[in-house]
Amino acid sequence: MPNALALNNFYPEKYLEMTEVIDESDKIIIHLKSITRVCECPSCETVLTKRHGTYTRKVQDLPILGKNVQLHVMVREYDCESEECSIKTVTESFEGFLSPYGRMTQRCVDFVGMLALETSCEGAARICQSMNLKISGDTIIRLLQRQYELQEKLTCSSIVGVDDFAFKKRHKYGTIIVDGHTHKTIAILEGRDGKTLKEWLRENKHVRIVTRDRASAYASAIKEVLPDAMQIADRFHLHQNLLEAVRSVLKSTLPVNIKIPKVVENQEEKSPKVETVEVERKKNE
Repeated sequence: MPNALALNNFYPEKYLEMTEVIDESDKIIIHLKSITRVCECPSCETVLTKRHGTYTRKVQDLPILGKNVQLHVMVREYDCESEECSIKTVTESFEGFLSPYGRMTQRCVDFVGMLALETSCEGAARICQSMNLKISGDTIIRLLQRQYELQEKLTCSSIVGVDDFAFKKRHKYGTIIVDGHTHKTIAILEGRDGKTLKEWLRENKHVRIVTRDRASAYASAIKEVLPDAMQIADRFHLHQNLLEAVRSVLKSTLPVNIKIPKVVENQEEKSPKVETVEVERKKNE
């Protein structure tokens, strides 16, 4: 059929060959086999040619026409003969099409992760179930954690901003670090007592300017790890300092009772009469 959908176009033909497609009432099973003869070690980047063995991996792909898609992929394992490499056997990943130990294709993982970030893990799981994509909320959480661990560590400039925030108000707090040039979040740390900030600063000793709030824990942490770094209070906390200074001056100079003259017209003499009205200043002002 000239207009028929060619499924093999959706898989890396350079590495995989489709051998069989089984269309059932609720799912589609696609059998694939590897046609490669070499593999690259992800650790030492050595080209591997010595085959260790073959096995069949069962992974889940994105649904087709509302049907669950299962891939039965026969992949090869290769031996890494480099003595300096910590990895002994390597499984084919077909240029990121499959992760080494994943139960889903990489495009399926990307779709679920994006859906979870836009909704929630449990909400994404319910949407996936309605699409015949079998996954649970706990699996999505582990998926996101694995993706976070695989991300490259972000580098920052010599200017950073540090502040605390609440994971859950009055229960759990954290520390956020923002690049002063790009205004992008660099790191999210546990707690706000300065311990995790010290560890982060030890790994980023190129920082020379730190913008922070008035927390003494942050100030002492920065002074201990980076004694030569300049500490700057941000605009909001400068306003807070100014307001506190003005309140302190007013409390120390103004008396508690203030007499304000009030002009009252005398109806008989039709001449103004001056009275005094006593105003008591609140002690908490």
